[in-house]
Amino acid sequence: QVQLVESGGGLVQAGDSLRLSCSASGGTLSTYTMGWFRQAPGKEREFVATISWSARVTSYADSVKGRFTISRDNAKSTVYLQMNSLKPEDTAVYSCAVSRGIRIKLEAGGYDYWGQGTQVTVSS
Repeated sequence: QVQLVESGGGLVQAGDSLRLSCSASGGTLSTYTMGWFRQAPGKEREFVATISWSARVTSYADSVKGRFTISRDNAKSTVYLQMNSLKPEDTAVYSCAVSRGIRIKLEAGGYDYWGQGTQVTVSS
């Protein structure tokens, strides 16, 4: 059973940066695709970014492209989300997820394990 724990969320001002971390245990995570999703109050969960097991392939939602960067350290079983130039509309609970498949996936349904999430609040 894979377990995921996110950290790094907080309250920041518009234009600031945050780095989220997601530490994983309980599986051969170096072969898994990992992703970040977010859910704002009253809204559906939405895809943010994903990274292949080798880190050679990444994909981002249009809303965060150029501002967010996903990366991973397989030796530490950790995936990161560097968030720059944050905007109030980035406010949400951010969750990481693991997919046992080798291809990156943009849909939440393609992921098998989820963390509890970390709150990111961006004030204007």
